Parts: sequence; C-alpha cells; structure tokens
Amino acid sequence: MRKAFRGSYGVTVTPFTEDGSQIDEKALAAFIDWQVQAGSPGIIILGTTGEFLTLSHDERTRYVEATVKLAAGRLDVLVGASDAFTANAVRFAREAEALGADGLMVAPPYYYTPTDDEIFNYYSAVSEATSLPIMLYNNPITTNVDMSAALVARMTRALDNVRYIKEASMDVGRVYDIVEATRGVMNVFAGERPVESFLLGAVGYVNPYANYIPRASTRLWEALVDGRLEEARTIQAMIASFDHIIAEGHPTYGHQCYSKALAASQGYPVGDVRQPLTPFSALGEEGIQRRDRIVAIIDDLNRYVAAQAAR
Repeated sequence: MRKAFRGSYGVTVTPFTEDGSQIDEKALAAFIDWQVQAGSPGIIILGTTGEFLTLSHDERTRYVEATVKLAAGRLDVLVGASDAFTANAVRFAREAEALGADGLMVAPPYYYTPTDDEIFNYYSAVSEATSLPIMLYNNPITTNVDMSAALVARMTRALDNVRYIKEASMDVGRVYDIVEATRGVMNVFAGERPVESFLLGAVGYVNPYANYIPRASTRLWEALVDGRLEEARTIQAMIASFDHIIAEGHPTYGHQCYSKALAASQGYPVGDVRQPLTPFSALGEEGIQRRDRIVAIIDDLNRYVAAQAAR
C-alpha cells in the first residue's frame, strides 16, 4: 500500500553557491534539517520555486540524489519531473524513482498549449514509466494550460498512480469540482487559499512559504485538521501579507529570489537565483526594505505560532 501524502509540503528553493555556478550541498543539508525540525511532512524539489529550468540534466541527477540521501526518510521527497518534451519527463520520472524519491510532481507540457488528448498522452507516458505516486500540477499562469476537472477525472480513472493534484488555477472552487468529478479519489492539494480549500475538500497545501516559515506553514494545516479554524485563518492572513509586499515590485521580483533572501534572514543562506530571474542582489535598497518588512511579519508570526503551541 502506498503512503498517503497529507499536510503542508514546501516547494523548496535549490541552494546555489555564492556565484551561482554549483548546487551548495552543505547549505542543502542544513536546510533539510531545518524542515525536519519544523515538523514538515515533506518537500517538493525542482518545482517553480526550485528554478528547475536552470539546472542541467547532470545537476538534476546530483541534486535529487543528494536530497533523498540527506532527507534519509525523515520526510517525504517529491521530485518535479516536468518538461515540454514527453521523453524528458519520462526520463526524469524514472530517474527520481531509481534514486529513491517518494513521489513526483508533474506539470503538463508547457509552451505548446496542448490539447486535452496531448496532455492525457503525456501523463500516460509518465505514469507507465514509474510506480511512484504522481501529483499533477495545474498552474495556468506558468504553463498556459488549465486542466479542467473533467480532464483530471479522466486521468484519475485511467492512470492508477495519478492520485494527487496541486490545484493552483486561482479558482478555489476548482477544489470542490475535482473532488466531485473524481468521487473523492483524487487528493487535492491547495496551491493558494488553504483555509477555503480545506473546507472544500483539500487534503494538503503546496506552498513556497516553507522556505522561510516552515513551522508556521506546517502549523497552518495542522490547525485546520484539528478544527482550529481561527488560528489557521490568522496564519493565512499573515502569510498573504508577504505576497502583497512582494507584488508591489516589478513582476520579476517574484517568490524565487525573495524565498532565498528570506531563508537567509532566518539563518539558512541558500544563495541567489540564476538568470534570467532577477537576483535579490540586483534589487538594491528597495529589495532590502521589502525583505525587512516581511521579516518583521515573520517575527510576529513565529511568536504567534509559538504562543498557540504553548496553550
């Protein structure tokens, strides 16, 4: 029987050395230990926040191998296995399984704006190549593909290891639609609005915030499961304020560079982003001010979570 994934899973950054030329395995080790200490049930590597498009195939292999080894079974490791070319997605899936990953997160083929049949065939190929559980990743903003509840249900019926989805279409009602269309077989992970998603049937939360508030993001979902809705709503509101501060800047000042800068602010330096993303170091005083505003909220959030845990 496969293990069930539940709770808050961070889509984690890829730690780079100071010059960005290599993956920093020492920083990775400390970062994973932090996630374990915070009680995170799992992490997802090589997603959007993990800058998967900037890694060579050899780097991917070494990074997956190192992450699984350092996690050492203390938390789940899901690996992003997305590509615009089906053969590459299949290759990444097989490799992740061979290296000991617990599951996969796979976005549909991007750039081409594929048809439903093309998307189905892509996921079929990945499904046939591995026995690992597959988490679909529906993120129309980055892939230009919005997988409908009907398409998700079709894949759920046909592909035995497609049993999870990160639903990030910005339509929280889609959570309910997918649960209904699949008769509860598909396990939906919220991509945003975790409180509302939980109330509509989501079983987990996939988010970038675990990169700098792993205990608070884990606590949010624990509060929902335990029926502490006001606590969960308070944490969600404080997290939402991070997004507002980041969004005030240029669109390319996104979560990747801020996630890394904020991880460093919490004592876990993981380098900066690779181009073409705008590095935090290029944001100057504006970036520093935004980071410091967020850090002040993080401090309040951590105090709140500690107080709730002590009750």
